[in-house]
Amino acid sequence: MSDIAEKVLLAITKSIQNDEMVLPTLPEVALQVRDAAEDENADVPTLCKVLQNDTALSARVIKVTNSPLMRTHQTITDLRTAVSRLGIKYTANLAMGLAMEQMFQATNDSIDQLLRDNWQKSTEIAGICHVLCRHYTKLAPDQATLAGLVHRIGALPVLTFAEKHSALQKPKVLEALIEKLSPTLGALILKHWDFPVELQNVPKEYLRFSRDNATVDYADIVMVAMLQTKIGTDHPYAQMDWNEVSAFKRLGLDPNIAMMEVEDLSEDMEAAMAYLE
Repeated sequence: MSDIAEKVLLAITKSIQNDEMVLPTLPEVALQVRDAAEDENADVPTLCKVLQNDTALSARVIKVTNSPLMRTHQTITDLRTAVSRLGIKYTANLAMGLAMEQMFQATNDSIDQLLRDNWQKSTEIAGICHVLCRHYTKLAPDQATLAGLVHRIGALPVLTFAEKHSALQKPKVLEALIEKLSPTLGALILKHWDFPVELQNVPKEYLRFSRDNATVDYADIVMVAMLQTKIGTDHPYAQMDWNEVSAFKRLGLDPNIAMMEVEDLSEDMEAAMAYLE
């Protein structure tokens, strides 16, 4: 498989360099949201005006605001109140992440299903990232959520390439290619999108279990969140000795205890599973 992966990576890289295949671009609404949030005169009405151009996205922002994770004591039904509740930066990162869902689609049925599966896994991990970040770090939950949503963004060019090469359209082959190539391509995409450096590193770092940086970062959060989703499965990651994964120590978590078993976390974890649906 490594030979196939190297050939596919070379072919994808060459296609990008020759402008035969372009890197995925952020959806227009995501770019508009980011521009509005980064403006020095950014305010709630301005951001709401941008979001209102996408009714479905606006509805999802309101839905997230009413999630048990957000500790909202009364039901919020309008966008302006939702944005005020979340804050401009949090809303912008959330909206950017949610807007990416439209990218995870294809005309080929099997590729389309794999893209949707990848998105579903990413949303589940993003919800857990939110919980981990808020309970165990001083990092920004909105950035942690976004990190979870984009950690496998490198799957996009792999599956786009496979859509045109039927010989690669076998589930096990594609999954192996994604695992092998997604880190490099994901970092390339996030750099292309001008994401913060701390997020650009996530696709390459979240599977490097031996990493031993001095302080907790978003890659640590995504790594631990991803491992939590493997508990009770026969996935190779579930068979690893998590005591050797130092990210748990940096987060202050016991690697031998599932987050769902921690009384203070169980309710949040259940909410996290449905956080971004």
